[in-house]
Amino acid sequence: MKMHHFILAVAAILPSTLVLSEGLHSHERTPEQLALMQRNSRLTRGSEKTSMQLLNLWQTETQTKQDLYQHAFTFFEADPHATYVDLQKSPGFSELCANDNNRLLLGGPMLGQVASDRISVWVRTVRPSQVTIQLSVDGQPKTFGPVNSSEATDLSAIVPITGLQPNTSYPYEVLVDGTPVESATQPTITTAPAIDSDDTTRIIFGSCFHRWGIGNPQQSATMLSRNPNAALFLGDIAVQDRNNHFGLHRTDYLLRDFAPAWNRLAANIPVYATWDDHDYFDNDKAGIPKGYTLSDKEGVWDVFRYSWNNPSYGLGEDGKGLFLRTRVGACDVIMVDNRYFREGKQGSFLGEQQMQWLEAQLLDCKGPFIIVSSGSMWSDYVSAGKDSWGKWDPQGRERIFSLIEKHKIGGVVFVSGDRHGARGFTIPRESGFQFYEFEAASLGERCGPPATQSNWDTQLFGFDGVYAFGEFTVDPAPSDPEITFRLVQQDGETLYSKTLTRSELTPR
Repeated sequence: MKMHHFILAVAAILPSTLVLSEGLHSHERTPEQLALMQRNSRLTRGSEKTSMQLLNLWQTETQTKQDLYQHAFTFFEADPHATYVDLQKSPGFSELCANDNNRLLLGGPMLGQVASDRISVWVRTVRPSQVTIQLSVDGQPKTFGPVNSSEATDLSAIVPITGLQPNTSYPYEVLVDGTPVESATQPTITTAPAIDSDDTTRIIFGSCFHRWGIGNPQQSATMLSRNPNAALFLGDIAVQDRNNHFGLHRTDYLLRDFAPAWNRLAANIPVYATWDDHDYFDNDKAGIPKGYTLSDKEGVWDVFRYSWNNPSYGLGEDGKGLFLRTRVGACDVIMVDNRYFREGKQGSFLGEQQMQWLEAQLLDCKGPFIIVSSGSMWSDYVSAGKDSWGKWDPQGRERIFSLIEKHKIGGVVFVSGDRHGARGFTIPRESGFQFYEFEAASLGERCGPPATQSNWDTQLFGFDGVYAFGEFTVDPAPSDPEITFRLVQQDGETLYSKTLTRSELTPR
């Protein structure tokens, strides 16, 4: 571990009231950090040149794969409203897919919607097709589907798989129009523990992959080695500042789906995703930005929902948005959308309908622990709260915290992203209770605001310039169930850990 990271890690386990030496919190960057910031700034630019560089960033792809991606980029760039169906009709596209090892998929498989007895598999096909999934259940081959990919779904298909056993692994295979899809490694479905069992639940999370981190093979391999039951990604995942150019949104999702590291991860770990500013429109944008329309906002929503495998998308067709609730083993998960419903004024961070939905979900959760995620930070330290709850909706934040305290809702932990780096904070309350926030906006190794400062007197830890993801391990077996947070570096080293009991996370 680098020395300045070691110092911060040690500082994080000291009392939170300790004022650390100013020398540990200098805003100055090392030459290595400055070089990293410059490199990532270049890769942020969404040109065809940088996109091709990113395609080959982690490993040099075959010429046929490069030719196919370049064709798609050129086609999508020329038409902001072009869809994958339009792409498959473009001259030369079929030949390029045939040359690329008779490619049948443009994306996937990606797992999602996991429970103890079921899961779903998402794919995007090259052309409208029938998709089936085959796996062995109780020693017998079983086929699920077919589900059609079509123009209406942007060539995506989600195949539900049911009747499985809890906490059990099943190798599986994707077939498109009856033809098996070749895979470099055998993908595996693993169901979640039964919600009433004593089995451990593990959930990884983070944000800010951006377009370069999503292809990092070492980080992906480490995530897989942790054997998580699910992964939560809180925005800035794949699309970079494409605003209302839906064609370029699609080029970035194609770049994600052409990355071998992402393919291995998503094919084996169920994924849940919400957006933040960069994969919504652009930096710090929300709601309907100035110069944009309702149609633009709804168009971004359409591209997103057909590129992921969530169990639901906010209010659905009628009201849209991306919030969701699910249950993974011993953990309830609530992911909110702090972009779609904002109106550019305080008090509108989630919108009233989503806020009422959130309150109802919190009151309804039955698991020993509840993870509540927000793309933006719950605390207001970083960048003077620039895009945090305190900047945009302190009343709404107080409404959520007060509800939890009033009803003594136990086991709630808050997670967030947005402000590049990884940080943890306690959030003290007048009652003497304190909430915990864990931010892991470090999936892309990006340096952002200072990782820590001496006057952040409730901070637990701070790191930047590292590839790292968050992890919760939930043990429901003890009489006072435990949840352990770890910040895990791409090489598997734990940079910070903290274990909390349900009673510690229950207002008194």
